[in-house]
Amino acid sequence: MPEKGAGIKMWQGVFPAVSTKFKSDDSLDFGEMARCYRLQMEAGVDGLIACGSLGEGPMLSHDERLDVLRTCQEAAAGKPALLTVAEASTRQACLLAERAARAGADGIMVVPSTIYHSNPKETVATLRAIAAAADLPVMIYSNRVAYRVDVTVEMLEELADDARFVAVKESSDDIRRSTDIINRLGTRYDLFTGVDNLAFEALAVGAVGWVAGLVLAFPKETVAIYQLMRAGRNAEALAIYRWFRPLLDLDVSTYLVQNIKLAEALAVGSNERVRAPRMPLEGAVRERAERVIRAAIETRPVLPDLQ
Repeated sequence: MPEKGAGIKMWQGVFPAVSTKFKSDDSLDFGEMARCYRLQMEAGVDGLIACGSLGEGPMLSHDERLDVLRTCQEAAAGKPALLTVAEASTRQACLLAERAARAGADGIMVVPSTIYHSNPKETVATLRAIAAAADLPVMIYSNRVAYRVDVTVEMLEELADDARFVAVKESSDDIRRSTDIINRLGTRYDLFTGVDNLAFEALAVGAVGWVAGLVLAFPKETVAIYQLMRAGRNAEALAIYRWFRPLLDLDVSTYLVQNIKLAEALAVGSNERVRAPRMPLEGAVRERAERVIRAAIETRPVLPDLQ
């Protein structure tokens, strides 16, 4: 099995999938993004990922995505800032990947195919083409639930000969997949969990990173769980995780963007603006989400000393 290439920057820790902030006229709100991203860094996160599903990347132009990336880079202050590449066509994905590299991205997170659900041969070819276009470290985003394209263990093994593929965001919703990857491939890939309400379980079986969503509203609690797990203080982490679970369930929803932006509004004083066709939550759906968020704020745990 080839080793990760010399000089490739490895990733681990909590990487928020940051949200994109809008002004009332639907233009990008760079000031609010900078404020919110700094809150993440101050809480001790290890990197930022721009313009994923939570970041409404598919609703943004390539220029807007690169502007969000630059805001992440400024806030990250030397820690990794990645851009998500999720396009319908391989051609457009490669163009965006090239631009991310020219903009100084530390890497890219790649969704292999959207709209058309590629077969394994097509998926591998697409991932290879995008990696070659960017010539940057790549986190493969495997999410068969949301995108209906599964990057299997066998496909990861096939891609392992290219040292640019350094990490995988495992979001198959099957916790067994994490162990399967480690059993087959060892430490060839930095394994991240991408499902908030499976994070404790994934970290317990060997994941070294967490691409997190509810971290945007509750950054200190998310970082505490991760750091406690890495320190072997699993019981303390589990106590926080049990408090966190109802919130984390909001990430696994058709309305994950609206849910998490509502949580940001209530917990860190941000706003709920989303880009159409999305609209802020209303009615019973909003009431349920707000009830969960407010209950969590009222019962916030005292965090242990992490030193």
